[in-house]
Amino acid sequence: MLRMSIFGFLLFSVFSSVILMGKGADAYTQALVFYQEKNYKKAYDVIKTEAERGNKEAQYILAQMYENGEGIKKDILKAVHWYKQAASKYAYVQKEYTKSKVTEKENILERLQKQFTYTSEQKGANFAFSKIDVETPEVKSMVIKFLENSFGLRPYHTNYFTPFTYSSSKYKRYFSAYNENTLPESLLPYREYESKIEAEYQLSFQKPLTYNLFGWNEYITAAYTQQVWWKLYDESAPFRESNYTPEFFMILPTSDDWDEKYNLKALKFGYKHQSNGGEGYASRSWNRLFLATLWQWDSLLMRIEGWYRIPEERKSDAFYDGTDPGASGDDNPDIVDYLGYGEIELKYLYGKHHFNLLLRNNLDLDNNKGAVQFDYMAPFFNSDNTFWYVKLFNGYGESLIDYDNSVTKMSIGFAFSRGLF
Repeated sequence: MLRMSIFGFLLFSVFSSVILMGKGADAYTQALVFYQEKNYKKAYDVIKTEAERGNKEAQYILAQMYENGEGIKKDILKAVHWYKQAASKYAYVQKEYTKSKVTEKENILERLQKQFTYTSEQKGANFAFSKIDVETPEVKSMVIKFLENSFGLRPYHTNYFTPFTYSSSKYKRYFSAYNENTLPESLLPYREYESKIEAEYQLSFQKPLTYNLFGWNEYITAAYTQQVWWKLYDESAPFRESNYTPEFFMILPTSDDWDEKYNLKALKFGYKHQSNGGEGYASRSWNRLFLATLWQWDSLLMRIEGWYRIPEERKSDAFYDGTDPGASGDDNPDIVDYLGYGEIELKYLYGKHHFNLLLRNNLDLDNNKGAVQFDYMAPFFNSDNTFWYVKLFNGYGESLIDYDNSVTKMSIGFAFSRGLF
């Protein structure tokens, strides 16, 4: 009953938040609708403008319009030109590069807004690398890979930077040489950080290693995530806490039968290590084997993940007495009492808006502990890869150092990718 109540709460929270915001389609989206409705004349001007800005989809559609005479006079030469543009992400490599022109009518605000369109970074890369000689195949291949980011690294979890975060309570300060029972009187005034405000960022990427190695259409992938809590506004601006999470996992798509019957899209299982790089009494770490499932109902996606903590030996009694900070063994033997054995995550896409809800709970009715996190993202000046980002967190396990402390926190900033699975 408790698990069903939790799941019901998740669904209610997501669907109630969906109605908060929505916007109409932009001009390009409307042009695509016109094109699909075969109202080619209305679609042409906007699609042509987007194609000239570097939109690869618009370039391909414009080529089709010239080839088939859709709303305009058939022109095979122009069709070939735009097909070539669509086929090559960076035209200067094909000796067709032309520097972008700024008309006299554009003011500084208009140019500033263009910096947040997805084509801005492409144009900037074109200009920056246009002087490189790409006559030799080796140089040409290197430049194309660099500009197209085709070295195989992909975003994994959400990459973000929140310059403003506010916690309802002050964070504890941990010392590697002392625990709470042996802390000298001279350090007692420094047991807490003064400010409740800090910055936070996360870097997360993955590298696919193999595909279909076993003939199951599976992906084997390595991933790495680093999350940092930064006392940016304090004197000397120290990093309060850093968490490092390398992972190794396999993603296995489900059969068409399971997909159609249950909306189950994929299975994911693997190993992850998480630690904070601390020493002595400030050290936190654990190792897990995990299994996750991905489900989808139109714009609603759900990830259910369970894990098994790999046990470690207990540290010596002297460590717990506060006299042996260098003892080896389990840094946090009770971590599953606070983080539980799994989590549920719901993602909902509503137009250009992204809602995310994460729930963890130890399912212990006598000593219940858990966490709830809500994330919201929306495009930053209509950018495709930069977003406004708001995060609300309440509960245990915000970071490893504070896994056993309840935290209530709000974070505001920017995201640069959105995680999926």
